[in-house]
Amino acid sequence: MPPRPAAARLALVCAAQSLFAAADANWAAYLGDAGGTHYSSLTQITSANIAKLQPAWTFHAGGADPKNRSQIQCNPLVIDGVLFGTSPDLALFALDAATGRELWRFIPEREAGGGGPSGLNRGLTMWSEGAERRLMFSAGNFLHAIDPATGKTIDSFGDHGRIDLLDGLDRDTKGLYLAANTPGAIFRDLIIMPMREGEGPGPAAPGHIRAYDVRTGKRRWIFHTIPFPGEPGHETWSPDSWLKTGAANCWAGLVIDEKRGLAFVPTGSATFDFWGGDRLGDNLYANCLLALDAATGALKWHFQFVHHDLTDRDLPAPPVLCEVVREGKKIAAVAQTTKSGHVWVFNRETGESLFPWREVSVPQTNLTGEKTSPTQPFPLKPAPFARQRFTEEEVTDLSPGAHAAVLQKLRTLEPSAPSTPPSERGTIIMPGFDGGAEWGGAAVDPRGVLYVNANEMAWILQMVPTAVFGAGAKALYAQLCVACHGVTREGNPAANIPNLTTVGTRLKPDEIGTLLRNGKGMMPSFSFLPPAARESLVRWLISPEAEEAASAREAGGGAAPSAIRSPYVSTGYNKFLDPDGYPALRPPWGTLNAIDLNTGEFLWKKTLGEIPALTAKGVPPTGVENYGGPIVTAGGVLFVAATKDERIRAFDARTGEKLWEAPLPAGGYATPATYSVGGKQFVVIACGGGKLGTKSGDAYVAFALRP
Repeated sequence: MPPRPAAARLALVCAAQSLFAAADANWAAYLGDAGGTHYSSLTQITSANIAKLQPAWTFHAGGADPKNRSQIQCNPLVIDGVLFGTSPDLALFALDAATGRELWRFIPEREAGGGGPSGLNRGLTMWSEGAERRLMFSAGNFLHAIDPATGKTIDSFGDHGRIDLLDGLDRDTKGLYLAANTPGAIFRDLIIMPMREGEGPGPAAPGHIRAYDVRTGKRRWIFHTIPFPGEPGHETWSPDSWLKTGAANCWAGLVIDEKRGLAFVPTGSATFDFWGGDRLGDNLYANCLLALDAATGALKWHFQFVHHDLTDRDLPAPPVLCEVVREGKKIAAVAQTTKSGHVWVFNRETGESLFPWREVSVPQTNLTGEKTSPTQPFPLKPAPFARQRFTEEEVTDLSPGAHAAVLQKLRTLEPSAPSTPPSERGTIIMPGFDGGAEWGGAAVDPRGVLYVNANEMAWILQMVPTAVFGAGAKALYAQLCVACHGVTREGNPAANIPNLTTVGTRLKPDEIGTLLRNGKGMMPSFSFLPPAARESLVRWLISPEAEEAASAREAGGGAAPSAIRSPYVSTGYNKFLDPDGYPALRPPWGTLNAIDLNTGEFLWKKTLGEIPALTAKGVPPTGVENYGGPIVTAGGVLFVAATKDERIRAFDARTGEKLWEAPLPAGGYATPATYSVGGKQFVVIACGGGKLGTKSGDAYVAFALRP
């Protein structure tokens, strides 16, 4: 890496380039602005000249880890000619946005035990007042305040420049997992923080929403998403849920209506994702869109999309603020996309749905101790942007053999229907666990047209009684690891989940122990386990039979007990694929959609991406899995990367016609940004790869029109 330039050099760059900066030249907030619109008023790049778009610069951030399939999911900030982004290993950097030249770099402190921060980073937050500016950067469970001119921590914030987000949750969270993957949102002198937490059957931190003073780091307010006794909504949980249940958190990010002083906060499911017999009831405020007073945290209104969620139907992305026209009048609206492939649109002030909806009777559970909600809410308009059922008519027809194999498997599972609960037989999750809509979110333009890319994938959820795992380390594996690494410990390379049957040949015992204690990447920390339990789990992972025999001898012939609370665990996050590794249902498998929120009608739907091996056989483009969102400009162009085929594309926002595409050095599983420096418009995308079985990378690539 080049040496860090002096702060004076950055100041000169900012001063020179700010001469050309206009209000719309920046990409000053995560996803474009406080309302999360993914929209830019720049107009230089249009359908008429986009054929001249070419790479302008490439910056290699370093920190890629191909062995562990590292990623970059960062939507960078670009302010007055300076780009702020993050690397695969969670270093923060500043670049000259015109050239890609590095200006400074900040590396988060490594914690005791040598572990770096876990989780990912999807973006940053800038706060300013007068001449004062602070760049708010989260890595793992810490929120840092950084001087954007120098890259140095601001010592007056928290504990010498950072605060620990595990503190201040009004409950003991020692040893529990928390990672702030998504940036916070600014309202006046507050930053309101989202968080990712554990969602398995083990202990997990609660997902309460908190606001912090951007100057001091002190907590200013908290909203309990799992209500305490005496708080509204407490009656929708089991009596002790406020003490024991975790998650019900906002991990997707939130948006701010600055004029009305409202924070719109989407929340996810409560623990355990797939069995809720110890949290019976509707479980407010999990799976809700919350409208909070941004200054105080007081609840103004809420809407719950899933009652007593059992299939991990988190709200996956920030909502978007927009205006829609009804009966000739403009209404300030907030639109929320969902994993189930729906768009809900609400009046920002009242919470009234702007399209009709109803509660629909849904299938009921047969799992011991569970009680499902008899109904779930479904919007009647707009129509879903992803298929809702996987029927025999939807089985793949790529080949007779694939069709027959998928059909045979399909007939062994519970019949596909929306909101079918988990089962031992096997439940089809359609759209899959990642959506439908995923964390990349949707774009919206001033016309009230929403653009959302979607996955159309079926997944299979199967539950197994925990009793079959016995006790001791094997039971710990079932509780903590089986949902990702599977019952057979073979993992899922396409999802970046390693095979653990050979972990002892790749890592030393103390290295496995360090991973369990600290976590890494998307793997959470299990430091809440007693050291002896972690050591037993390490021995079991290396040699299951030997550890089970030793445990039985020490227990006098019986296995050591386990602290598993749930009578069931899932067999993991399993995509429903054909024998050749392609999705089990007919294409399209990835789409890009334009929906008019004024009328609820689709303007267009296009396949997004292709698989070259199938195209070479004469199969029309199928669309592919995609992660990361689109952006749209006043020039009438929509940009999206996101696809498994490692390309970035541009579409005509009005017609959906593909205008341009370019290869990337690795998958662009992030949302692009667009900005202007010196009168030239750029589009930049983080190319971290690492998902869907694709290679990892460390590049940011910026495009601009050639002269």
